[in-house]
Amino acid sequence: MAAVLVGQFHARDAEGRVYSVHEFQESMPSADGEAGSEPVTTYRLAIGDRVKKLDDNQFLLVQADVTLVREPESPVNQ
Repeated sequence: MAAVLVGQFHARDAEGRVYSVHEFQESMPSADGEAGSEPVTTYRLAIGDRVKKLDDNQFLLVQADVTLVREPESPVNQ
């Protein structure tokens, strides 16, 4: 199983602390060693703590049982 970083974003808890969340896609090989089905998306903090996706903008920091809300992406200045 190989995990590839496919994105990252910031999320904030209820007390205003900001967390850097990394999004990974993990390939799941089949039993015969060939390419498996759909990749599985997982989330982790930059420090490695597991994060569970609740919906498009809400995540749960598993070890601390803290809900995080995804920060909106700011537009790039041109």
